[in-house]
Amino acid sequence: MRRRSSLLAAAFTVLAALLPLSTAGAAAAADRATGVAVKGGITWAPCEEEPEAECGKLAVPIDWSKPNGPKVEISLARRKALDPQARVGSLVINPGGPGGSGVEAVYAAPGSYTEDLRKHFDIVGFDPRGVGRSHPVTCSASVYNKFPYAVMKSQADFDKWTAFAKELREDCRQRTGPLYDHVDSVSVARDVEAIRAALGEGKLNFYGISYGTLIGQMYAELFPGNIRTMALDSNMDHSLGVAAFLTTEAAAVEDAFDQFVGWCEQETACALHGKDVREVWERLLKKARDGKLYYPGVKDRPMTEIQVLWQGVLGTEGPAWQLLSQMLNALDGGPLPDEVPPLPGRQPVSGETVELNTTILCEDYKLPVRNYREYAALMKISSRIAPDMRLNPMPVEDLPVCLGHPTNNPQHRLRYTGDAPILLGNSIHDPSTPWIWSANVARQFGSKATLLTYEGWGHRIYGKDRCSTVPFDEYLISLKMPKKGARCEVGGTDPTLRMLKKEVWPTDGLKWGSPVASAAARR
Repeated sequence: MRRRSSLLAAAFTVLAALLPLSTAGAAAAADRATGVAVKGGITWAPCEEEPEAECGKLAVPIDWSKPNGPKVEISLARRKALDPQARVGSLVINPGGPGGSGVEAVYAAPGSYTEDLRKHFDIVGFDPRGVGRSHPVTCSASVYNKFPYAVMKSQADFDKWTAFAKELREDCRQRTGPLYDHVDSVSVARDVEAIRAALGEGKLNFYGISYGTLIGQMYAELFPGNIRTMALDSNMDHSLGVAAFLTTEAAAVEDAFDQFVGWCEQETACALHGKDVREVWERLLKKARDGKLYYPGVKDRPMTEIQVLWQGVLGTEGPAWQLLSQMLNALDGGPLPDEVPPLPGRQPVSGETVELNTTILCEDYKLPVRNYREYAALMKISSRIAPDMRLNPMPVEDLPVCLGHPTNNPQHRLRYTGDAPILLGNSIHDPSTPWIWSANVARQFGSKATLLTYEGWGHRIYGKDRCSTVPFDEYLISLKMPKKGARCEVGGTDPTLRMLKKEVWPTDGLKWGSPVASAAARR
């Protein structure tokens, strides 16, 4: 596939120049590492929504520095090991987000994890504090719906966003209560330790995807001696400042879009085959800027330019190139695909309340932008690196929400002092968590970490090919690690993995917390 290697090289040079943050944060985290025991276990019963799985709750302190203070209940689900005689233990999973539901990930486990892994482990998932069934961060829809357009164009826009972010924050804090200020990943990592103890497991087995890897990284800092296995797939890099964060995200999504364009040029299955894909793309962006582009089924308001950019992210995360080509063709006047995904990106919601998972990001990432001049400079770098995509809409939509927000768990270099080996994985062409993030995290973990590189596309490598799946299973089950520097070529698909290789258009649980209207039935 065609690559803009010079642009990627430039982006990674910028990353190297923007040095990771100091170890001060890691030291502070280590100072707080004394665990607090949570009395009592988990009472399991068949889940109402999925009777083949078991559900339960665990009460943990809202503020871990006050173990005897108010509690919040964490919702969990599990599927027991298929072969009790071969059972190794419990595997705690998190599907990412922030805002992904571990409970629902357990419901979907038969289509997400191999039978071999499920044979040996109870698969246990949880909704992190502030998410879904675990007391979600809740805001008034009437306040949320005042949000300005995500991409700022002037100091006046910046001032408007700063004032709105404060209004939204105050409303969400009032709606949510004390938990609002304690949804960072360090607090979640402490919850994971409480879950491990409540499950009766001497050591933790953990598999996290995307933002779930940050939970794992924080756990490794805080409880290094309590790990049996930790597999982190498509990693967050919690050492990056705002410039390196946005720059590498832009480079990754541009690279993923280039791969899609190259596929369209080669494959007749592409609905845009024979056309100039970049020309079509630019035409759609211009039409959106002019307020003349409408999404299928959404007749009351035109698409924004950033909602067009979302197509480039969601269509390359799976990847779902064929559907992406069909959607772009439809927006350009062609026929609709058989299945039209929902309109992505931040947009008005109905109902009284809305869940705002972005708060988690704000408490984990200090993203200081003092004025429009600094913001414009960041956007200029992104657009230079990503001439087609301009920017990655995931962090750019949430950056303004975090303006002025307190950060409990600011970025720092990871410090791991444990003996357990850690397995990391990432694809080369991941639009959401760039490969270089996992490479940088591996360096921070040190000699105990091994990075498995999938030389393919999309977000999350488990289930993509045999060579990107079996090493995870072997490590989790038998502690067998792949060789240092292991690389996995595309094309080694095992027929037994076909259930895991669906073309994915991830409209649910968008990676940076696109909100959904709250529903009492989900609680």
